[in-house]
Formats: sequence, structure tokens, C-alpha cells
Amino acid sequence: MKANYQYPLDLSWSTAEMTAVLSFLNQVENFYESKVNREEFLESYKAFKKIVPSKMQEKQLGREFEENSGYSLYRALKEVQASERQYVRSEKA
Repeated sequence: MKANYQYPLDLSWSTAEMTAVLSFLNQVENFYESKVNREEFLESYKAFKKIVPSKMQEKQLGREFEENSGYSLYRALKEVQASERQYVRSEKA
């Protein structure tokens, strides 16, 4: 993890939308740093997708987030979706 990085946010989003996006990005951070509740992670992703519905924008935000933090949104999502455990963490942690 890189220290003091910025989150990739769109300034046109409302406060509620930014909060939902930040909540999901925090879930991704927690996936790598400790563990996440699978259901909470997936619910957070659903809220994120309501704000960022296009795959292109999701990939762009994911790339920016990974460049800034070192954490892959895509890999975290795929590992959580593939898991059947209640609590999931990065296999690399």
C-alpha cells in the first residue's frame, strides 16, 4: 500500500454517490489489509455499480485506484465473488 494516496472521484457526483464509491473502495482496501464480510463487500459493489454503471468507467477508476494504492479492484472483486466463505481476504496477504 502506498501512503497518502488520493481516491479517484468524479467531482460531478453527489455527496451520497461519493460516499458509496468510497465505501466500496474501503472494502477493497480491507480485503487486502485484513478481511471483509463477503455479503457486505458485494452489497457495496452493487451500490458502486449504480453510480458507475459502465464497464469502461469502472475499469478506468480501477486502474487509477490501483496506480494510487497498489490494490486491484478487479482482483479483489473476482476473489470475493469466487469465495463461498463468509469472510474473505486476499490470498497474498
